[in-house]
Amino acid sequence: MRDVVPTVRGPEAALRALRDAAPLTHCVTNSVVTGFTANALLALGASPAMVDIEGEAGVFAGVADGVLLNLGTPTPQQQASAREVVRVTRRWVLDPVAVGTLPVRTALAAELVSARPAIIRGNASEVAAVAGSGSGGRGVDSLDVPDTVHAAALALAHRTGAVVAVSGAVDLITDGDRVARVHGGDPLLTRVTGGGCSLGATMAAFLGVVEPFSAAVAASVVHKRASETAASVASGPGSFAVAFLDALAALTPDGLDASRVETRLMSAKATR
Repeated sequence: MRDVVPTVRGPEAALRALRDAAPLTHCVTNSVVTGFTANALLALGASPAMVDIEGEAGVFAGVADGVLLNLGTPTPQQQASAREVVRVTRRWVLDPVAVGTLPVRTALAAELVSARPAIIRGNASEVAAVAGSGSGGRGVDSLDVPDTVHAAALALAHRTGAVVAVSGAVDLITDGDRVARVHGGDPLLTRVTGGGCSLGATMAAFLGVVEPFSAAVAASVVHKRASETAASVASGPGSFAVAFLDALAALTPDGLDASRVETRLMSAKATR
């Protein structure tokens, strides 16, 4: 694991650094999306590993550059693996899939949040539930949009020290002091199993080369840009999934449009 990563860098520099480093990205993730997530990381230029065996997950997290803990299928083995991971690294992303309405994962998410992840990534309803200001969505489907949970995301970032990334038509990303909105993307990404889960993994990969706020922003820009490219050639969700992987592989740092990121500093009064 790299002990020091650069401070704030733009998405172009972050992608260049990722391609140079091929960060080892450890995913304890949803069994429904394991293959798609691994392929997305490979296409992007990272090196994925899906180590979710108790007794091994913590060992591997100690050498990985970034870790994803995704609660989509929180089996007893994955719960134990997650607890191992958070004891050995701070460079990890929590993806609290479908929290709020389902009790096992909701309790586990609360426990993991107290272990201070670098990034918390979810849809608006999931983030609201983790923040304690909502009851969750309809399974993995959000009943909210990012801007409706703006205040909850800011409060969660202040309470945990994590960067909070809320996915939607316009992604909202905050560390409590800065707020970035990332525009673009295509709705077809929401019709592919693993679209959101792979975004969490991409954030974990970027954690290996840049600090958390930059990692979350870069991952959001990369996924939105790749989904637009894929949608332009796809005839439906099936061809989109393949085209999305191709688009991730074909991305170049110069092809990332920084104008899609709108960032502003929050005043102390607004964030406290």
